[in-house]
Amino acid sequence: MLQIDNYVYAESLQEAYDILQTQSGATILGGCGYLRLGGRKIATAIDLSRLDLDYVRETGQDIEIGAMTSLRTLETAALIQQLSSGVLSKSVANIVGIQLRNGVTIGGTVAGRYPFSDPITALMALEAVLVFHNHGRISLKDFLAGKGVKDILVKVVIPKSDSLGAYQSVRRSHTDYAILNTAVTRKNDHFKIIVGCRPGRSASAVKAENYLNEHGLTGESALEAGRLAADELKFGDNPRGSGDYRKAICSVLVQRALMEVMNAA
Repeated sequence: MLQIDNYVYAESLQEAYDILQTQSGATILGGCGYLRLGGRKIATAIDLSRLDLDYVRETGQDIEIGAMTSLRTLETAALIQQLSSGVLSKSVANIVGIQLRNGVTIGGTVAGRYPFSDPITALMALEAVLVFHNHGRISLKDFLAGKGVKDILVKVVIPKSDSLGAYQSVRRSHTDYAILNTAVTRKNDHFKIIVGCRPGRSASAVKAENYLNEHGLTGESALEAGRLAADELKFGDNPRGSGDYRKAICSVLVQRALMEVMNAA
């Protein structure tokens, strides 16, 4: 059961930040889609919904996504559908159902660093950067690798590019959480290969990326890159699947994503 003692609608980012820093047990709320999955007591809940952080916009060389933007908006927004073959839109399309996707925000998903996240995998492949109120810009990769920050995520910034992308996942059913997911992007001859739900946080398959950057993309190199990714990354067990199963399907998913990119080119 979710219990909240004090609920605050922040009137500014600075007010929200001050409460977060000074009041013990204060928590920033996203869409609360995942908070309700388990029991938790929150002393002070800080609601950001009045701060105009729900947007997808093009600014110069980037696309900016406000922290309060829903996953459903990312699924349907034209700017996101056109970005790298729609890899980010495709990554959220099978998350539970439209009702949940309308409620869950990208800021809550990213700030929560959920290891089962689909969009985090896609955002890493897009080399996303996070902008925090106090800490400023932090790459998503560094944020996931670190211990986190006690701050407010304001927006996610994705560099615009003419890259191609693909997203693949395995699920027990269409709207279930992924057992394993992968996102691939290709800009010119530079590749990004990200694997998530291992069940650890999304991670780069660096050896596979380097192999493709050196040898280029063919049917044979896609097969080898999949094998390298499966050998390089660590996989664990949870109720959705074993580590051995995840390793076995990793090579297939990476190969499929790379072949999708190759065919799109």
